[in-house]
Amino acid sequence: MKNTALTHIHEGLGAKMVPFAGFNMPVLYEGVNAEHDTVRNGVGVFDVSHMGEFLLSGPKALDLIQKVTSNDASQLTIGRAQYSCLPNLIGGIVDDLIVYKLKEEEYLLVVNASNIDKDWEWISSHNDLDVTMRNLSDDYSLLAIQGPMAMEAMQSLTSIDLAAIKYYHFEVADFAGIEHVIISATGYTGSGGFEIYAKNSEIEQIWNKVFEAGAAYDIKPIGLAARDTLRLEMGFCLYGNDINDTTSPLEAGLGWITKFNKNFVNSESLKQQKEVGVSRKLIGFELTERGVPRHDYEIVDAEGTVIGIVTSGTMAPSLNKGIGMGYVPTEYAAPGSEIFIRIRKNDVAATVVKLPFYKKEEKE
Repeated sequence: MKNTALTHIHEGLGAKMVPFAGFNMPVLYEGVNAEHDTVRNGVGVFDVSHMGEFLLSGPKALDLIQKVTSNDASQLTIGRAQYSCLPNLIGGIVDDLIVYKLKEEEYLLVVNASNIDKDWEWISSHNDLDVTMRNLSDDYSLLAIQGPMAMEAMQSLTSIDLAAIKYYHFEVADFAGIEHVIISATGYTGSGGFEIYAKNSEIEQIWNKVFEAGAAYDIKPIGLAARDTLRLEMGFCLYGNDINDTTSPLEAGLGWITKFNKNFVNSESLKQQKEVGVSRKLIGFELTERGVPRHDYEIVDAEGTVIGIVTSGTMAPSLNKGIGMGYVPTEYAAPGSEIFIRIRKNDVAATVVKLPFYKKEEKE
């Protein structure tokens, strides 16, 4: 089991630690609902240093990225990031990732912790372009400072104007006394904030200064359990649950990151799928009766016939109702459709809804 550079801090704070993607990670500190509310209404910090980072550089770096990813990375300018995925040869997804353009001919790819080796091998296997690839995953740490108070709480730690960093943009700047830190307006919570990339040797100083600066804003450490409820309220896909090697990006509602103005791995097959139409879709649903949907519960129709399975489910802390996502045949996928979730032996009524579940105006 790997530790992050901050594991000793989490343990010292009394976090409940669990194995996750081969890492010893904090899942809870004070409780999922309290931590969730901290991020929705204030500011919280996640240690997500288990994520993987690959640096691709050279004259053909963009060509390789264009070949292996579904989105159009040629649209990136220096200081911009892009959500994308790595399609496989059978219509599924190797992984989802974020591509950062650091410089001309230099890109950072941020991948899921559980897929670091798999992604490295996959991209390497397509690198016949002499692109220099460096796996920085073991050398870099990542903090996600999330919530509506994040910008105000962190402004004193940097000389740049955090308000000027738009969503999916980033700056390489000083932060918490460290030079050349990536400050990125990306995040997985839907409540705003920043992700901070720095070397392992620098991250403890950054963590400490972040908590000093955020003390007046009641900043708190947040575990992976709240990370999951926050991302699910936004309808964001989690690799291994909602997308995997067998789910097409088009089925998963990721057509917006699947650009057919270029050729990429398996693009012809996906283009054909788009033209013909998919037979199943990833939906969001809300329970209309009491209950909590969970991963792998069956989705059934009014007659009790199994039509799908729940890929992610929880009791949404911000909404106080059971929500989830799952794949169903296209005829059940329209918002307003009635479906049922089999919870133990009961078929609990649910309605298909448009994502995201959580909308900022619902905040009190």
